[in-house]
Amino acid sequence: PMNRESGRYKGLRKIQGGRAQVRTVLYMAMMSAMQCNPVFKSTYQRLLAEGKPKKVAIIACVRKMINILNSMLRDGALWDAKTA
Repeated sequence: PMNRESGRYKGLRKIQGGRAQVRTVLYMAMMSAMQCNPVFKSTYQRLLAEGKPKKVAIIACVRKMINILNSMLRDGALWDAKTA
């Protein structure tokens, strides 16, 4: 999320930047993962409970998914919900 803040002004955050096609694929993958994967579902619910807007919470989960996938590639590991 990109924020519009300066001094005391707090603006709404919006999703922008990066490659649109990749962002769309990751967004749709997360929409499915939030329904089926308990790790991402609990993270999303926690962020909503903290008062985050829905799109910001989804993109935060996408970032978490990217970090997990990068570490899986680095270590040559398979998915393990305990380490996620």
